[in-house]
Amino acid sequence: MGVVRRPFGRPKWSLLLVSLVMAICVVAVGYAFSIAVTGKARQQLPDAIENTDPVRDAVQVPAQTEVFVDMQAGYTGVLTIDGLELRTVDTRDLQDAAKPGQQIKLPPTTIYDAGNATLTFKPSKEADIPDFSQGMHLVTVTYWKVIEGRAHARTYTWQFNVF
Repeated sequence: MGVVRRPFGRPKWSLLLVSLVMAICVVAVGYAFSIAVTGKARQQLPDAIENTDPVRDAVQVPAQTEVFVDMQAGYTGVLTIDGLELRTVDTRDLQDAAKPGQQIKLPPTTIYDAGNATLTFKPSKEADIPDFSQGMHLVTVTYWKVIEGRAHARTYTWQFNVF
């Protein structure tokens, strides 16, 4: 019986080049995923703040969007938007002033909900800020532990762009 020998042929350079390019692309995608920063890390939020809306450096935000800060339980704070510190009203105070069964009307300012540790401001005609004009807006939340008081406050600042 005879053995058939196949001589090694020349390498197909085009196939080798395509394989090399594909391998480089796979490695590059893997590297990009490993260094990608998203979520809370992307926003560089302090530990006491769980979420903000609009998010840091958001673009194409509507003029009537609300500003929202979600803090850890036990924190409170105030919002300063474009250099104007807004009065903050606690929802518990509104409930205490309402008669049983009466609907609570929220004032046109920052609302603090202690049960959720959130601050919310929605622009309106009656508010100090009726709407957000086109362009960049700067928000600072001054926050502190309720048991420590404002004397121990810290701040977090971010901006968003209204279209």
